[in-house]
Amino acid sequence: MKVGLYFGTFNPIHVGHLIIANHFAEHSDLDQVWCVVTPQNPFKTKQSILDNNQRLEMVYLATKEYPKLKPSAIEFQLKHPNYTIHTLAYLEEKYPNHKFALIMGEDNLVSLPKWKNAEVILERYPIYVYPRKLHSDTIKHTIKGDINKIDAPVIEISSSFIRKAIKEGKNIRPLLPEAVWVYLDEMNFYK
Repeated sequence: MKVGLYFGTFNPIHVGHLIIANHFAEHSDLDQVWCVVTPQNPFKTKQSILDNNQRLEMVYLATKEYPKLKPSAIEFQLKHPNYTIHTLAYLEEKYPNHKFALIMGEDNLVSLPKWKNAEVILERYPIYVYPRKLHSDTIKHTIKGDINKIDAPVIEISSSFIRKAIKEGKNIRPLLPEAVWVYLDEMNFYK
């Protein structure tokens, strides 16, 4: 099985995340996409970041109707600070019959060479890239590796915009999966 790993804080998960994850699950050679909830750094407590399990619950609620999308808390049990290369090594050991790939936006691809053990990641794992609206006119694509640019929709929704809008009492219901909206409303989050 070929699994795409879509990492994110998902604070909260929104329809943009779902559109991207589902697009890769349906329009690439990936069998599944795992939405990997990145844990809150215990040394950087931000009021606006919900608890790990609350964010995982939202990812579960958002993906339960999509058989090819899976929530993942795999990084919750790994040592901090956590690096993608460590997550990949752990997953390979735990799931020896799976092949893993990374899903990221063009903006993250540009910064990938600065990641810990980036050369190993590029050598061993396919990278699936979705377009992002970037401020620079051109991106230098000199990164060597198995880079797969997927013609996915450009999504301009951010979790920070959603949190701010909720705090201001705006109706942002259309930007969230229905179950996530209900959960946020019931729990009174971000207000």
